[in-house]
Amino acid sequence: MTSSQSGVFPSQHIAEMIAHGQISADHPIPAQQIQPASLDLRLGDTAWRVRASFLPGRAGRVAERLAEFEMHKIDLSHGAVLEKGCVYVVPLMESLALPPGISAVANAKSSTGRLDLLTRLITDHGVEFDRIEAGYGGPLYAEICPRSFSVLVRPGMRLNQIRFRQGQAVLDDAALMQLHADQKLVSGEAHIDGGLGFSVDLRPAKGTLVGWRAKPHTGVIDLDLINHYAARDFWEEVHAEHGRIILDPDAFYILVSREAVHIPPLYAAEMAPYLAMVGEFRVHYAGFFDPGFGHAAAGGHGSRGVLEVRCHEAPFALEHGQIVGRLVYERMRAAPDMLYGVDLGSNYQGQGLKLSKHFRV
Repeated sequence: MTSSQSGVFPSQHIAEMIAHGQISADHPIPAQQIQPASLDLRLGDTAWRVRASFLPGRAGRVAERLAEFEMHKIDLSHGAVLEKGCVYVVPLMESLALPPGISAVANAKSSTGRLDLLTRLITDHGVEFDRIEAGYGGPLYAEICPRSFSVLVRPGMRLNQIRFRQGQAVLDDAALMQLHADQKLVSGEAHIDGGLGFSVDLRPAKGTLVGWRAKPHTGVIDLDLINHYAARDFWEEVHAEHGRIILDPDAFYILVSREAVHIPPLYAAEMAPYLAMVGEFRVHYAGFFDPGFGHAAAGGHGSRGVLEVRCHEAPFALEHGQIVGRLVYERMRAAPDMLYGVDLGSNYQGQGLKLSKHFRV
């Protein structure tokens, strides 16, 4: 497929890439893997436990570097547990043969991020995680590091996703302000500075529950089990009486944005970390927002963003309304033939404070 049009590839263009062999796989790629602006990636049947996270570098291949770092090989074919605090590399079923001018970026899926399951894409000759240079041809690997919970995985599970783009189509602040003026991207005042600002909600309309904190010692989570686990077995409730909580170092929290946002059908968005000067914490692990998220055309009326928060060096007092992240909007090459929400039976359309789909609350 060739086109001079810049922007993020919609679902129908991803299907064309598969048909033309620009995306291929060990097993046929079912239509369910294709999302409005991304493609889900599947785990292969083998994992390597490695001593440390690594990147292959310009001259290296992942398979070659594995020989330096591997501790043991794990067969996933009948299911295997990836232990909390360990690092694994898993070859993915999909591989790429990108044409010149087409690049890609990867990110964890929403449910992956909400489990504090650090999952990053690695490619041969890669010098960055989750970034695939234009024209790349070769295999794909997932680096997986469970941070809060040990997880049971099997081949074919989809922990991360990839988004393809041609050229650059990021909206600058002036274009983003105009889009907000035309379509009101966010409830309330829009804070636009290098993207659309997200603030944290610590004064809920009802009650005092503002989030969840991962318990330090829990059982294993089988990633195939949906609406299965009791939240209290894995999470502690976080309450705020006066619009403030104190984040503990190295603890993982699920919080929610104060703003309800939406992504119009001709746009995609990605959550980017906010300036480090506002506090020593990381705010996102799963950053893709698909066309139709929170949008009326896809059955939404604004959806709030779930914030996956990990504090770092020192305890930090987080205040209601504090801006902690930003959404960067990009133009689509075309409107996708499906939208996040009603077209897909999406788990998080219209969401508020919500754990991953594995938990019943």
